[in-house]
Amino acid sequence: MAAHPQLPAPLRADAPTLARRLGISVAAVELSRDCEIIDLHLDTFIPPRLWGYSVHGRHRGGPLGRRFFGHVDLPRLQEGGLSGAMWSITTNPFRTPSSRWRTFQRNVRRLRTMTERSQGAMAITRTMSEYRAAQARGAHAVLPVIQGANAIEAAPEGVRSVPDNFIVRMTLVHLTNSVFGPTSSPHHLLQRNKHLSSRGAELVEQLNEQRVFVDLAHIHPTAFWDAVAVHDASQPLLSTHTGVDGVKRHWRNLDDRQLKAIADTGGTVGVIFSEHFLRTWRGPRDADMVIDHMAHIIATIGEDHVSVGSDFDGAIIPPPDLAGGDHYPVLVEKMLTRGWSEQRIRKILALNFLRCFEALRP
Repeated sequence: MAAHPQLPAPLRADAPTLARRLGISVAAVELSRDCEIIDLHLDTFIPPRLWGYSVHGRHRGGPLGRRFFGHVDLPRLQEGGLSGAMWSITTNPFRTPSSRWRTFQRNVRRLRTMTERSQGAMAITRTMSEYRAAQARGAHAVLPVIQGANAIEAAPEGVRSVPDNFIVRMTLVHLTNSVFGPTSSPHHLLQRNKHLSSRGAELVEQLNEQRVFVDLAHIHPTAFWDAVAVHDASQPLLSTHTGVDGVKRHWRNLDDRQLKAIADTGGTVGVIFSEHFLRTWRGPRDADMVIDHMAHIIATIGEDHVSVGSDFDGAIIPPPDLAGGDHYPVLVEKMLTRGWSEQRIRKILALNFLRCFEALRP
């Protein structure tokens, strides 16, 4: 099995202790620690930038408990068994294009510094071989990604201007419209044309050229299909943090046709932990809401195309039993309760994404 990031023995709860704290079985904790776990979307780089939150020390949540921020830190993600995650660099869309580009470059340096200060517990990871090397050292793999391509609008050569092939994936848009196309959020009402722009199409082609994952989270449905049409179908598409319309209709969620389009490229869909996008009127009020959305994806496109994409620290409210980075074993407990096989669980927690990662960036 792959090595996992490890806390010193006195700081990392043993399986029975963690199981009691989370209210789950020891078997679920042990299986989660034996699996690789990859989260396709963390926004935990936001709190350090906004108010100096330290990712290296243990926290008990944010100022409002599990609401909005304070979900993840290095000790908790180690305790929860998180092998790696896509760490999002999000840029204020209301800055000027040149300011966004300068801010992005500064944030790249800050992400590198944050990782270096972990004293080897975290490692910047841009390829599958780098991921395996990080795992062999017991380091948490930090996959750097962009949330909202407007960060690079003023980059002289687009994504090619990002040095060292640093970015692993990019959402074409975020919560606002941009020169690349419209968002799925209500902000799209301010834009008459719902199609991907010519610059958006060029961006997809650039991402394909650089072998950067095209992430279709947040994009308007019309522009979604434009992006699919332009995209190199031999490269796996992602939607890294989303719910599905088949369980709850919502502007943030994907319908079945969109799921199938991603699966047709061999890609995967990360299910978000946000109650707002997942919870139905008569549905579960705990982590089972995440499992319901995963189950619909499995029923629609198969177990090879579903992953975890929490959006922790992205101003979300997660279910009460998924309150932070040490709670990933709760998902395993829910999967075991549904009778899901160990192989299916391993696929969802990491193997589906790692298959995509190896195909794109060996």
